[in-house]
Amino acid sequence: MANPKSEIRNPKLQKLVPLLLDWFAANARDLPWRRTRDPYAIWVSEIMLQQTQVKTVIPFWERWLRELPTIEAAAKAPSAKIHKLWEGLGYYTRVRNLQKAAKQIVAQHEAALETCRRRGDESQIKNKLKTPHVVSYKFPENFGDVLALPGIGRYTAGAICSIAFNQPMPILDGNVIRVLTRIFGIAENPKEKLTNTRLWQLAEELVTHAARLTPSRSSRREEAHSKIRNPKSEIRTGQSLLTSSATFTGDCSALNQALMELGALVCTSRNAQCLVCPVKKLCVAFQENRVGELPNLGKREAATARRFVAFVVESNGRFLVRQRPAGVVNAQLWEFPNVEVFAPALPLGAPASRRRVADVFLAGLAGGTPTLPGQFPRPQKLEPLCTIKHSITRYRITLEAWRAELAHLRAGTLGTVPARNGSQAVNVPGRCPAFHGKWLTRAQLHQLAFTSAHKKILGRLGQRR
Repeated sequence: MANPKSEIRNPKLQKLVPLLLDWFAANARDLPWRRTRDPYAIWVSEIMLQQTQVKTVIPFWERWLRELPTIEAAAKAPSAKIHKLWEGLGYYTRVRNLQKAAKQIVAQHEAALETCRRRGDESQIKNKLKTPHVVSYKFPENFGDVLALPGIGRYTAGAICSIAFNQPMPILDGNVIRVLTRIFGIAENPKEKLTNTRLWQLAEELVTHAARLTPSRSSRREEAHSKIRNPKSEIRTGQSLLTSSATFTGDCSALNQALMELGALVCTSRNAQCLVCPVKKLCVAFQENRVGELPNLGKREAATARRFVAFVVESNGRFLVRQRPAGVVNAQLWEFPNVEVFAPALPLGAPASRRRVADVFLAGLAGGTPTLPGQFPRPQKLEPLCTIKHSITRYRITLEAWRAELAHLRAGTLGTVPARNGSQAVNVPGRCPAFHGKWLTRAQLHQLAFTSAHKKILGRLGQRR
């Protein structure tokens, strides 16, 4: 942990801190997670904000805190619920790790309580139960304990400890990297080990200096929070204002948020607003006209095009969907049967190609595996529904969706067969173990958490009803 009492001899750092704090006090955005000091709520916001824009996160965060207002609620929520609450945010490993961490916190706390009970230490039990939360599960305050939680790295642990507990812990995300490389004129790639270490050191020196400020300057952080806090719209989380057992003063919370805020609003990757930047006189990149060159992130990996064909299969008023298995991208989410197409320039939209589409349809039902003649019925009706374009990391994906209708299926032809009256599905042994699907109604489909692209297909299906 940074030492709040250490001296900062770099005069540039000493000048930067008050400029950043003054700017943040006057320009901090009214974000809902800034209306609370609950570390659980702040933790959820930090996880959601990873690789996701603020405007996208806000409604997801507000809904999550309404549905799961405490660590205990997050730990005990069914997997289907946490995935549905996260539906549309992407990078679903984040939410699974978040729940793992919540379960770990609850388990550790219950183990500590059990130890107290075995020792007969009633005072310790009462103290552990007297937390600011509405339940007895308290988010850890020690940086090492936070870092040990699943899904939390050095940046996220530092952000939680500094924002929620006002601890002098450095942070370094994309916004902060951009701000620091430009201010200090760092031309080397920040991904390189030595450069990255230097950036962490600069971030630590800044927050350490902020921790040493006098109470009069530190009070501006509370002034900034009071301006944006609206009690009528405040999310009622497990605790509305944390009273930390640690005794840190200064502006650690505001300083780290100021660095991120400056990178988000002013020192942007494109079209940086240098003329209104509060630290432009100290910025090497601005003085040397190198803002567009920094940070030097090197060449981007070339994008790879991929093409998939999905099928919305309907029979007797029900639709065929499957759940993605564990260990793959978008694990545990739902999707329509689909298959990757490698043939170049396949004119799937052309009427003459419907025979080829039917062949792809059979492969899609078989999970992309070869099918035996007559293993699956050919569709009675096959027509294009929509084309979805989206990106996952370096992949640029085109997903072509087709609407397929089947007659009533014979027992044994495909896992689960819908009943003729559409009331219930009839389970029968399937011939294709590669496909594990369910026949569901429209209403049931909307209760599931779909991958982003397939959720769009579901939306288009509703428009074509």
